Amino acid sequence: MGDVTDATFDTEVVQRSREVPVVVDLWASWCGPCRQLGPVLDKVVGATGGRVELAKVDIDANSGVAQAFGVQSIPAVFALRDGKVVDQFIGAQPESMVTDFVARLLPSPEEDEVSRLVAAGDEASLRAALELDPDNAPAVVALAEHHVAEGRSEEALALLERIPASAETRRVAALARLGDDGVVGEEGIEARLDALLDRVKADEGARREFLDLLELLGPGDPRTLTYRRALTTRLF
Repeated sequence: MGDVTDATFDTEVVQRSREVPVVVDLWASWCGPCRQLGPVLDKVVGATGGRVELAKVDIDANSGVAQAFGVQSIPAVFALRDGKVVDQFIGAQPESMVTDFVARLLPSPEEDEVSRLVAAGDEASLRAALELDPDNAPAVVALAEHHVAEGRSEEALALLERIPASAETRRVAALARLGDDGVVGEEGIEARLDALLDRVKADEGARREFLDLLELLGPGDPRTLTYRRALTTRLF
């Protein structure tokens, strides 16, 4: 995974940890023990073959992450699974200790089977994955997408309620609510949003449709911010 910033931390660490354990290394260039620990973490996490990922955060450039963890000294290392801190240590540690730390994060045989089923991606495999792990976020989202593609929107929305909201759940939920009408080309989406703007204040359905279309655009599309500002202006 590599370097992570305040801006990318939620997506690349918190959300990613719902799919694979993530080790977060908080460091700084002036920190001698950090320079000792860094290569050890690279080696040990790299040896997992992607079953655990490593995120490095330079606290001098990303004070927000350091404050969120309440870090008072570095190196500080945290392990996240399912969006939560499950283990941690402070200071440079010998390779044997780091190896044990990472080993505790490795998926069990059952978790490996769930990952295999999710990777298969067909509906039967996804249902089997959820039999083993009912709240597995990647399986829930993927199966909900299957339901949307088949026109089973209510089933998709009910399934998504199992797991915490995320960018992916909001996107699939928007697709489910919009249904076949949600398929709009690049040329049509702005015209559709413009038409809805005149109705958002008095019409809750129009407001919901407007927000769903913004979810489909995604936060990375500059039009999303423009239209969110326009929505705020119309509402208030």
